[in-house]
Amino acid sequence: MSHSGIVAIVSHDAGGAEILASYVAQNNICCKLVLEGPAVNVFKRGFETVEICTLEEAISACDWCLCGTGWQSDLEWRAIEQAHNAQKHVVAFLDHWVNYRQRFERNGVQHLPSELWVGDGDAERLAREHFPGIPIQLVPNPYFLELKQKIADLEASKGSQKGGGKKVLFVCDNISDHARLRYGDERYWGYTEFDAIEYFLKNIQVLGDLVDRVVIRPHPSDISGKYDWILDEYAGIVKLSGGKPLIEEIVESDVVVGCESMALVNGILAHKKVISCIPPSGPICRLPQTDILHLRELVKK
Repeated sequence: MSHSGIVAIVSHDAGGAEILASYVAQNNICCKLVLEGPAVNVFKRGFETVEICTLEEAISACDWCLCGTGWQSDLEWRAIEQAHNAQKHVVAFLDHWVNYRQRFERNGVQHLPSELWVGDGDAERLAREHFPGIPIQLVPNPYFLELKQKIADLEASKGSQKGGGKKVLFVCDNISDHARLRYGDERYWGYTEFDAIEYFLKNIQVLGDLVDRVVIRPHPSDISGKYDWILDEYAGIVKLSGGKPLIEEIVESDVVVGCESMALVNGILAHKKVISCIPPSGPICRLPQTDILHLRELVKK
């Protein structure tokens, strides 16, 4: 796909927004931005000025459309439909490795893009299995390219830290809201984010070494105060994230824990020990990266 012309950039969820913001910056894209939810702050963090327009304005003015594939709203789903109706080429950049078909469906109605972009070989393999009829292009993940440089800079400025116990970053997924929104049942997958946190904290001894600190990082869509109960129940070891950029908290940690969050893959990029803590009541973690350890297997051992 040519970089030329005006591109409608459509994004809601944070994960997809990180990729699209990096892509726009690295390729000097002339674009119309349609942003809602967490995507707004992602773009504001990366650009001096961010002018947001309506989806209708962007589709009308653009030569083609590039959107994310978030689950928290129907923004990108509507963008694909409106781009097709306006006979505009529409590309969706898959920012993850799970729930591929569900990303393009709302209330049983499916809107598929003209073309799919994927950021790595694992995503390309999965996308070809799920969407054999759609052109798929491997576009090296622009956010990961940016992230690797940030990690190197942060590690260089951090210097060596000796002594003390392990520092753990727990990155939350808003599992219950996602399941409720999509399936009408917050326990659709057999567990919630609260189950996952409890499962990890009750089995924290599998890390072996003394743990100094567990930082709980809420999902961007979580409401304020959602995890206050953990601070009370595990006072002394658990604290809430101070809101630093995710990659800074990853670099400051020794272990990154979560369920199926993109942050687990970011942890691998930063050469951290990475653990998926989906409890036995839920499915096995579907992330394809072989460096991810599984808490249920560590507990068995």
